Amino acid sequence: MASFFGGKGKFGGGTATESERVSRHSSGWGQLLGRMRGEQPLRVLDIGPTSSTNINFVTELGHSIYLANLVEDAARSEWLVPNEDDEGTHFDVDRFLAAHLDFSGRDFDVVLFWDTADYLPVELVAPALERIHSVMAPGGELLAMFHSPASAGVTNTDFHRYHLTNTNAVDVQRAGEYPIRATYTNRQIERLFESYQGFHFFLGKDNVREIVVVR
Repeated sequence: MASFFGGKGKFGGGTATESERVSRHSSGWGQLLGRMRGEQPLRVLDIGPTSSTNINFVTELGHSIYLANLVEDAARSEWLVPNEDDEGTHFDVDRFLAAHLDFSGRDFDVVLFWDTADYLPVELVAPALERIHSVMAPGGELLAMFHSPASAGVTNTDFHRYHLTNTNAVDVQRAGEYPIRATYTNRQIERLFESYQGFHFFLGKDNVREIVVVR
């Protein structure tokens, strides 16, 4: 279930045990931060585990934030349906998009997609990015991260929550364990974003590639 926060509202709810946060340089976030400091108001879509830090950070800048944790939602068995030949199953992409990427007419100026693509069922990645493209405002920007091909075949990997900061770094915190479903070459990443107007790659010291794409 996605949720929307606007104005100066604060996140409220239960507390959870948090693991250590590790600071990670992010050139992509640094680029988006400059825009968020200079323009108001913006609508921000955060695709990842809920972070009260992000909610407070974005709303205190005068923007609105919408949340959707696609990795956790897509991991549920309810989206697997039998194939017509009764052999095996497939992911129900259309039903998932209708349930979790319906934004009720809102459009977005900034999308924080993080490393979501690597953890989603492969058949969901391109349709999800196309749906997000359709709800971004012209000139809107999206930040995504991709693991190196060396991560392919790793069955159990830490999944992370990314917390925004007022610098060109994000705080990374373990948020669960999900398999990396696929890794993507730079050319494959370009194809995923072929409907977008332009893109800029950044290579992190940890071999996690970042890309900022423009609607």
